[in-house]
Amino acid sequence: MNIATLLIAWLITAVSFLIISKIPLIGVEVDSLKKSFISAAVLGIVTVLVKPILILIFAIPNLLTLTLFQGIFTFIISVICFGIAAFLVQGFRLRYGIWSAIMGALTLSVVSSLIYSVLPL
Repeated sequence: MNIATLLIAWLITAVSFLIISKIPLIGVEVDSLKKSFISAAVLGIVTVLVKPILILIFAIPNLLTLTLFQGIFTFIISVICFGIAAFLVQGFRLRYGIWSAIMGALTLSVVSSLIYSVLPL
């Protein structure tokens, strides 16, 4: 991954954070554009550092449930990373706790995917 790709991913994630913070039912709150960029960076760092550890911890349950739930533990890992990022960044809050983390992680992936599909990258 080169620096341009990394910067584009960071920008898309930050914009996605701003978009999902405007949807009241999700309960993800981001105070400003600056906090959105910080949150996107922290989420990226948490994903790189913590996700491999969580994948190892959840490896057996993930493999056992892969055929039944199509990797529900992989999604749970994403929710945990989302929650950790919210815990670490002041100005990035989950109003409804775990519900906001679940809905935020899901919505972030959908919004980011939509933005990537629109951009000619």
